[in-house]
Amino acid sequence: MVTEIPARIRRRGRIKHSVCRWCFSDWPVATLAQNAAALGYSALDLVDAGDWPILKSRGLICAMTMSHDLRKGLNNPANHGDCLAKIKTAIEQTAAEKWPNVAVFSGNREEGISDEAGLENSAAALRQILPLAEKNNITLCLEILNSKVNHAGYMADTPEWGAKLSQKLGSNSFKLLFDIYHVETQQGNVLESLRRHRDITAHYHTAGVPGRHEIDDTQTLNYPAILRDIAEHNFTGYVAQEFRPAKDPLGALEQAIEICDV
Repeated sequence: MVTEIPARIRRRGRIKHSVCRWCFSDWPVATLAQNAAALGYSALDLVDAGDWPILKSRGLICAMTMSHDLRKGLNNPANHGDCLAKIKTAIEQTAAEKWPNVAVFSGNREEGISDEAGLENSAAALRQILPLAEKNNITLCLEILNSKVNHAGYMADTPEWGAKLSQKLGSNSFKLLFDIYHVETQQGNVLESLRRHRDITAHYHTAGVPGRHEIDDTQTLNYPAILRDIAEHNFTGYVAQEFRPAKDPLGALEQAIEICDV
């Protein structure tokens, strides 16, 4: 099986394309970076800092860098020390590369912490670190994850929860990582939700529903329509593929960018 392609394909430029590292973990980072660059992707997401030189050697950036554990997150004050230390490091490392985004997470629901208390706790933590993000031109992106199938107990399981947190913070350095797969899995009607929250969204993730596999015509969502809606509203962030290939990974990577290059 061919696992690498040699020539770079130029894309239309209306969408900036990325792909999440963990979905292609069977490949070395160097192989993923080579293939992504050749196919017209300009970034990878969620890559360990130690592998960033590999990305840069292929002309890629890390469009979404990592910080703290998604289960032990900002909604619980007991986690704030660890979360803030890791977010601080991520901001500093990401800013040194002049890259845009750091992912942050609500954490799971825990006994005695309501969703409203989780909002207040998350806002209290983020107010401590947002000045550093603002100073360094970094956007902290709260990832929306479904709690029905993949992340049982996760508190920020709807964009509405994230929107309430954004309203409390009132900072352009805090926005949503709107995961299309997770929002559709949690509550459906994803295109309407995307439109309601576009002003506070900095980054998108994709995957097929159900199953989190390829975004082709074997699954529920109409990704060409979704991507046209994103492109037509002058979105300047990245759209990252976050599906697990069920078939040929190289073919899936190529198919995904062709579907999303609207």
